[in-house]
Amino acid sequence: MKLKIILGLFAWSIVSCVNQNKNEPTAKPENTNKEIVTRLFAAFNKHDWVAYADCYSPDADFLDPSYGKDYVKQSRQQLVDKYSGFQNAIPDIVDNVVGIYESDEKIIVEFVSSGTLPDGATFKLPICTIFTFKDGKIIRDATYFDEEK
Repeated sequence: MKLKIILGLFAWSIVSCVNQNKNEPTAKPENTNKEIVTRLFAAFNKHDWVAYADCYSPDADFLDPSYGKDYVKQSRQQLVDKYSGFQNAIPDIVDNVVGIYESDEKIIVEFVSSGTLPDGATFKLPICTIFTFKDGKIIRDATYFDEEK
């Protein structure tokens, strides 16, 4: 009889532990979309274009006034080349994030890009980008800014 009671208590304690674990939150994903965007802007400000490009899928879609009015596909290498060119023209270019807003697979970021132009003039350009994510990578980047001076 004692053995049945001990085995019953043992079984009850195991079931209780298993049921408690079911209510615990699941493990956090390795990189949330917000963490990826934070890493993207940190890489931009360090001018680490390879780390910057690695935040994107191998061939992401871009909507950006510098590309025209339609989405274009860009490879990671094309991103490295583009931003290396920015750095050559504006060596002190930085982006200061004003706000990050999350919505499912999209992250909206408000930021101000600034630096010194080759003629010595400084600039500040407010920009808004909508990033779309899939499987931990940016698959679409829609960037908006006023290209008029």
